[in-house]
Amino acid sequence: MQSFGRRNLVLIGCALALAASPGIARAEEPTYENAGLGAASALSSLIYGPVKVAMAVTGLVVGGLAYPLSGGDSDITMKVINRSVRGDYVVTPANLRGEQPLEVFGSAPEETAYGQAPEESGYQSPPAEVSAGGFGS
Repeated sequence: MQSFGRRNLVLIGCALALAASPGIARAEEPTYENAGLGAASALSSLIYGPVKVAMAVTGLVVGGLAYPLSGGDSDITMKVINRSVRGDYVVTPANLRGEQPLEVFGSAPEETAYGQAPEESGYQSPPAEVSAGGFGS
């Protein structure tokens, strides 16, 4: 019986900590609009999410069949799999506002959101040098 009381105290403490913490709010958007967009994105995700998962599973099956049917061409297989599996699985409020597009069909992993390959975008990976003494020496 005593552990039941401790659990309730922990739950009440967590609830008070969450209620007392300041929320992130935009000055130009009222709270009811954020709540409406959050609810709309959740409901949209309940419909879109299972459809996207079914599309991904179908793409995996078709991609698996494309490999032997194409004579072992893995490029065709990966194009089918990347287009079906990659992309967004959840609708966000930013998608509903039009700030970010909903990516139904994914792109190849070497393409970035800006349409450039990583080596063309100016990104340089850090050097992979490790001294003979190990880390920190």
